[in-house]
Amino acid sequence: SAFSFFSRVVLPCSVEEYQVGQLYSVAEASKNETGGGEGIEVLKNEPYENGEEKGQYTHKIYHLKSKVPGFVKMIAPEGALVFHEKAWNAYPYCRTSEFHLNEYMKDDFFIKIETWHKPDMGALENVHGLDPATWKTVEVVPIDIADREQVSSSDYKPGEDPALFQSVKTGRGPLGPNWKKELMNSPDTPHMCAYKLVTVKFKWWGLQNKVENFIHSQEKRIFTNFHRQLFCWIDGWVELTMEDIRRMEDQTQKELQEMRQKGSVRGTKAAED
Repeated sequence: SAFSFFSRVVLPCSVEEYQVGQLYSVAEASKNETGGGEGIEVLKNEPYENGEEKGQYTHKIYHLKSKVPGFVKMIAPEGALVFHEKAWNAYPYCRTSEFHLNEYMKDDFFIKIETWHKPDMGALENVHGLDPATWKTVEVVPIDIADREQVSSSDYKPGEDPALFQSVKTGRGPLGPNWKKELMNSPDTPHMCAYKLVTVKFKWWGLQNKVENFIHSQEKRIFTNFHRQLFCWIDGWVELTMEDIRRMEDQTQKELQEMRQKGSVRGTKAAED
């Protein structure tokens, strides 16, 4: 069985700015998730070419013990979950595949995320070019980075709220209730949309609805929180170049390794939360 859902994330930045902002935010967020034997390990981060397609390939391992629901731990060997994430970033198109560590489970559980980044306000429909019959079955999940109702109280941080934040360097924000309309009518402020298609395949009989609902809620939560952070961190990344980002990624890779091995206080606290 497979199912797909589709989200549009509109942002007050340009497609070019977002490339840097996304990579900066991924590096920052992975530090917050790592420590105490848990977290993210970067195995590869290198350029790739595949015919006409060129980009950056990354292979990461997510070591998750405390952050998965009980029913997943029940069926996962040893209760300690390890996900591999392989990503081909041929910006403005990106493709990410995630699956279990265990080779024998690879065909039973698979998540694919495809993203197109476009300089528009999210008006496009079937941007990933699915056949019409498949597209009809795809659920559209709305995301608004400025809507506090879309964030759980445990995830909410005032410093990462686009409705409160104003950028010192760009003057963008705070994003009020009608921010998208205002953005459309503001020729001086750039805008873009990340069109995200998530496809999930799994063969865990008896658990399909539970797994489907869990992945659905997790991916929406990740997309929402990540893009709220990305916007609120804009003063940290808006002046960086791609060279700065690659240097930062190398540094982060070393830090993550040390944090995972040492078990930092920060990561242990995150695990307890």
